[in-house]
Amino acid sequence: MTALPDSLSFVLPLAMFAFVSSVTPGPNNVMLTASGATFGYRRSVPHMLGICLGVVVMVLLIGAGLGAVFEAEPRLYTLLKYVGAAYLVWLAWKIARSGSVDQGHAGHRPFSFWQAAAFQWVNPKAWIMAVGVVATYTPREGFFANLVLSALVLGLVNYPSISVWTLFGSTVGRALRTPQALRSFNWLMAGLLMLSLLPILASHG
Repeated sequence: MTALPDSLSFVLPLAMFAFVSSVTPGPNNVMLTASGATFGYRRSVPHMLGICLGVVVMVLLIGAGLGAVFEAEPRLYTLLKYVGAAYLVWLAWKIARSGSVDQGHAGHRPFSFWQAAAFQWVNPKAWIMAVGVVATYTPREGFFANLVLSALVLGLVNYPSISVWTLFGSTVGRALRTPQALRSFNWLMAGLLMLSLLPILASHG
């Protein structure tokens, strides 16, 4: 059996890591489930694309040296972690208070492309994914070319993986015929988003 070229031998393990990391529960997927239920799949597409761009840019910047900044000044990472936790609490509250799109609340709209991309910088799970891609799955030889390939693989695998959650939310949203039922579902999603904070607050790194 012919071995894969060195430049490609890491792609399959990386794709498996990207799939598992992307499809398992976390802040992005909880928010996409709520978005799918409230706004439907199509209106949530910019949110999903923004997530993909955000994690791709994170991988590229961490690989280019941002990780070294946090090693030199770990307090910056700790600050970012708690800013992210506070932002997630606020998002959980917004999700809990959102209702169906036909209730006439003009301020209720899905995450935009750029909001979703920026959110990755305060999303602890996105940091874990990006650092894992750079530190574990990107070969050192020909590093920068492999880094670009790693980022592209992550972005390509990420979209269909997170789409599962948006489709699930959209299906649930169609089944929740009353505003009260959808509000109860969104309260559940807000609770799950809060639970996703526990590993962050429990860690001391």
